[in-house]
Amino acid sequence: MRNHNRLYFLLAVLTVCFIAYALIKNYLIDPGADSFLSQKNGLKRELNLPVWLNVMYIHVAFACLAMATGLLNFSATLYKKSRKLHRSFGYAYILSVMLVVLSSGYMAPYATGGKISSIGFNLINIIWPAITLVAFIQIKKKQIIRHRNWMIRSYAFCFTNMLIHLIALLFENLLGFSYTASYTAGIYGSLALLLLIPEVLLRTIAKPRKLTPL
Repeated sequence: MRNHNRLYFLLAVLTVCFIAYALIKNYLIDPGADSFLSQKNGLKRELNLPVWLNVMYIHVAFACLAMATGLLNFSATLYKKSRKLHRSFGYAYILSVMLVVLSSGYMAPYATGGKISSIGFNLINIIWPAITLVAFIQIKKKQIIRHRNWMIRSYAFCFTNMLIHLIALLFENLLGFSYTASYTAGIYGSLALLLLIPEVLLRTIAKPRKLTPL
């Protein structure tokens, strides 16, 4: 139990910091996404900036909501005290994921790196809601442990953006790749890690424990 508490605390700190960073950067420091858009080149279709920005704001807002509601629903204390609130946060998480992938689907054709990057984002946009749907089906079947495990797999995808930029930073600054190539590597590298890391956690730290039905 102590290991679970430590893991949850670390996850909470990381999540809160990332949410704060995303909100401050995208809504206060650079609301026009000038630094990000300056890296885009060779777009095959014209970018309608006002529409793209509005979609980006929706994307960021619901990505942060997915991170927050997902984090709260991993709290054993919340689960024990209010199953109704746990379910409400669960539905909010599912709705947030769907709006994140829909907004990402709009932005994918304009991704840095062109078609190959767009394909990577579209793969994520298929895999993430599919995993989330499996988690939802499991809870409807009262399979509590399986539901939790699939939610761990789903929640990992909340950190897609963070991993993309970390991997891109590694490729660009340490390996000498161009920004475009680094960003593309970040997309596919993050996808691989987002599928791998939850499986490692499920086999090591997040071992099944007794849970009562919702």
